[in-house]
Amino acid sequence: MVKEHLLDKFRKRRIGIDETVFCKDKNFQQITNITSELNKNKTTLFTKLKPEIYDRIETKFKKYFFYDKTSQVAMYGKKPVVGKVSKIAIICAGTSDLPVVLETKYTLLNYGENSDIFPDLGVAGLWRIQKKLKTILKYKITIVVAGMDGALASVLGGLIPMPLIAVPTSTGYGTAYEGKTALNSMLTSCAPGVTVVNIDNGYGAACAAIRILNVSKS
Repeated sequence: MVKEHLLDKFRKRRIGIDETVFCKDKNFQQITNITSELNKNKTTLFTKLKPEIYDRIETKFKKYFFYDKTSQVAMYGKKPVVGKVSKIAIICAGTSDLPVVLETKYTLLNYGENSDIFPDLGVAGLWRIQKKLKTILKYKITIVVAGMDGALASVLGGLIPMPLIAVPTSTGYGTAYEGKTALNSMLTSCAPGVTVVNIDNGYGAACAAIRILNVSKS
């Protein structure tokens, strides 16, 4: 039988980021096989792990899991040691973006980085951004999560100096095209230096922030 998955045990040594188990399109048996090879004395992140598959995981493994149903993120093994100071602000347009926001937050926690969430700051109510702006300016990195027209990334990109990582989400009606409109809007932002990851990719945004922090530590 051909082995379906080879764990990349030295990825963190190479790039500063451990291998994460991307669970979308993996079946229950594949998830179980991977889990059985993991070291429970270290932390391993799972993303896009559907509740119906998590519910079937055997007790001997499940006792080592933390699982969040909203974001479909799980952490297996050792609980990460998280710093008390939040260096990263996660700003979202609306509560519909919360699954992606939480995927971002839990990925950061997996790497020991705390973060603060600023919910419901969409551009339909600019006064809400203005009210929080002084607080947001205190962080080292911002991650902006928005669907619809994705305009929040451009608005904040013109107001704050720190690295801004934009995450388009699939939130929106009709011509939002499941996030494609927000993605194109963020990619064509006139705010210089905005970094954009793929649609609904909170994990990718968090990893980008970790790379930036790793460089600042060196």
